[in-house]
Amino acid sequence: MDLLPSLDLLAMLFGVGLVAGFVDAIAGGGGLLTVPALLWAGLSPAQALATNKLQSCFGSFSATLKFVRGGEVDPRTMGRMIACTFVGAAAGATLVQMLDPSFLRNVIPVLLVGIALYLLVSPKAGDIDAHRRVSENVFALLIGGGVGFYDGFFGPGTGTFFAIGFVALLGFNLRRATAHTKILNFTSNVAALLFFLLGGQIQWAIGIAMGAGQFLGAQAGAHLVIRNGARIVRPMLVVASLAITAKIVMTDDGNPLRHLVMTVLGLLP
Repeated sequence: MDLLPSLDLLAMLFGVGLVAGFVDAIAGGGGLLTVPALLWAGLSPAQALATNKLQSCFGSFSATLKFVRGGEVDPRTMGRMIACTFVGAAAGATLVQMLDPSFLRNVIPVLLVGIALYLLVSPKAGDIDAHRRVSENVFALLIGGGVGFYDGFFGPGTGTFFAIGFVALLGFNLRRATAHTKILNFTSNVAALLFFLLGGQIQWAIGIAMGAGQFLGAQAGAHLVIRNGARIVRPMLVVASLAITAKIVMTDDGNPLRHLVMTVLGLLP
């Protein structure tokens, strides 16, 4: 049964969606804001995850629309990537109900820190188009299917992984990579949303209110990417990578990186 939120709560969540949509359109990581906000609003974890996918679809669709209209990307050239991403996300969303995703929490922070370091020590990476390292078919299976599966199964940092995949494997500049990322991110959001629809966990009033904010915020974020390219995307990707890492590590008692950090800080015996 849907919750009956107050107008004040809906307005607050609209504002969260607005900011998250702006951030997510540039570098990903909007879920760092939206999922905690949904839990704070009183939703159960399952409701929060399901409703988050609904409102995320608004943001990723909005950014996709802006990039397509701006001539940054043509979805018709991405058929295999879209298909592989959809299948991967659907498989991940199915398996997450049967398996414990906790093992990913130990691996993903390391990968995200690696992404941040890659961008910091390779200052020219993503500034201009570079040499392609794999075919589009291989990319569709490896990144489309793999990251799509990850988004359906766990999720944090999906947009960041897609963007770095486009830069490192297809040689895209960061602006072009971000535009293509939004199409695949929208695809994985829709696939996961369809799965959550079957579970009946979506809180529609809250999801639509946040989605409206996401749509407007994503338009503004995508506009900045088109105007500024790597100058705005690179620092945002670094910040998003480190923020997602900190969120995962510091809220998971079983993560070995958390114990290492706490020990270094002298907070554990």
